[in-house]
Amino acid sequence: MKHNLILNPKYKNFENDFIHIKEIFNNAGESIHKARNELKIIELHDMKCVVKSFKVPHAINRIAYTFFREGKAKKSYINAVKLIELGVNTPEPIGIIEFFSSGLLSESYFISLYEPYDFTIREVFHHKVEDFQEILKQFARFTYEIHQKGVWHVDYSLGNILVTKQADTYKFSLVDINRMQFKTIHPIQGLKNFNKFWAKDDNDLKILAKEYAKLGNLDEKKAIEILVNEAKFLEAKVNLKRKLKGK
Repeated sequence: MKHNLILNPKYKNFENDFIHIKEIFNNAGESIHKARNELKIIELHDMKCVVKSFKVPHAINRIAYTFFREGKAKKSYINAVKLIELGVNTPEPIGIIEFFSSGLLSESYFISLYEPYDFTIREVFHHKVEDFQEILKQFARFTYEIHQKGVWHVDYSLGNILVTKQADTYKFSLVDINRMQFKTIHPIQGLKNFNKFWAKDDNDLKILAKEYAKLGNLDEKKAIEILVNEAKFLEAKVNLKRKLKGK
């Protein structure tokens, strides 16, 4: 089967692993995430790695990803390299491999180093960690900083930000990065990047809004209004989906 392989120059010794990644992945242990795509932690060359297997695209996207735009695995690698160049934390990329069937993209895999972390931002918003208010303030600052670098994470959501405690500060790292944009971001627009966060209460959103507004020189009341409205829109959207599914 034809394939396309992209390797981080630091990890040339992984080439054979990529060629046989389907067999390695299928024989590995439990998944750490399984939905449309599947993730497993696999040790390769005495290194703990995260291997992400992307679902085979439907027919139209197989054509699109083959001839007109990069597939999700390739975008993940490109975006990881770009983030690191910009000084934004994300697990170090090792490489990707895409397999083609009948001339069209089929299976694809993205491998990165495993990055240890203490919790995700989900636990912060669910108040399952101490000092969650301080973490929210630092998270707002982190978000503002990446926006100033032109980084827009399309899937900026509760499960896609890893958090690690470092003395009195917290390190934030981005994952699930195949959908990203790099552009100029005005602070008002930047506030709307929180539109996938489901806060435990409005006070959490107010903490984010106040901190972001201070950094972006925005009106505090306007910033709070934007975040609260975005949260209400998300809640209404989710509730509608549940209703339509009969839940």
